[in-house]
Amino acid sequence: MRRRVARMMLVGLALLAGAAHARADDAIKLAVGARGNWETAAAELGQQAGFFKRHGIALEILYTQGSGETQQVVISGSVAIGVGLGTTSVMSAFAKGAPLRVIGNASTGSSEFWYVAANSPVLRMKDAGGRTVGFSTTGSSSHMEVLAFLKHEGVDAKPVATGGTAATFTQVMSGQVDIGWSSPPFGIEAAREGKIRIIARGNELPYFRDQTIRLIVAHAGWLESHRDVAARFVQAYRDTLAWMYADPAGVAAYAGFAGTSVATAQQVRDEFYPRDGLTVDRISGLEAVMADGVANKYLAAPLTKDQLGQLFQVPAPVR
Repeated sequence: MRRRVARMMLVGLALLAGAAHARADDAIKLAVGARGNWETAAAELGQQAGFFKRHGIALEILYTQGSGETQQVVISGSVAIGVGLGTTSVMSAFAKGAPLRVIGNASTGSSEFWYVAANSPVLRMKDAGGRTVGFSTTGSSSHMEVLAFLKHEGVDAKPVATGGTAATFTQVMSGQVDIGWSSPPFGIEAAREGKIRIIARGNELPYFRDQTIRLIVAHAGWLESHRDVAARFVQAYRDTLAWMYADPAGVAAYAGFAGTSVATAQQVRDEFYPRDGLTVDRISGLEAVMADGVANKYLAAPLTKDQLGQLFQVPAPVR
């Protein structure tokens, strides 16, 4: 009888230990724009590969149509963290009192490109005068880039919010918009097949190459009470990116996730997303970002040093 009771106690302790272990993973609701992009794939791939699990994190991922929608669900508190929010838009919202805090760089430098249908007479962005040029959502990085292109080329064109990459492609091919925007891998195969022609890339604008144009952002209230969780999330994100760039298994996993070939996945990574541009701790070019924000009336004035210190709170590495 004593042995039986002892066994039952051991079983009970094991069950309690298992339950405690199951509770160890902290759940995070996460909003991610542009599903399928290399730049925003770390959350999905890292969860699949176990990097977030290793840091005690379980992600519930919501995919959005882009930066504007992602920002809104973070501000509302519907999610704790958003990935891929336009830097100018975040600064503008923060200056108006929105509860946003930056916990990492999502992209420094631009991966976006602009294209036309194969039969279009437009050969370069300088030919855009009198035509419509697409971007995702108002205040997004693609919006800022379109405005910068038109200023740089000295042309009078009409910027148009066309939404996500698939919706934009439909509008270009049906003639509703003259020049569309995209972010790889979407559009790469269409260009290879001769359906579209790429006429400009964001990184052709010199001062965009070193600008942190998209961010990883947390809701301020959530961050205040979950700093340890946020630090572990960011570390898992760092670990996932290191794997995606160093291990062929990362490229293969991305190809499966994006529904493309391994060769295209590797081209997307190597041609459009330099490793340094996705380094989570890299925040650069903010003076230029704010100058553009002021010039385009998204900011009344540049953020002060104290405001920047409050907004940018990237967690230190977790060992």
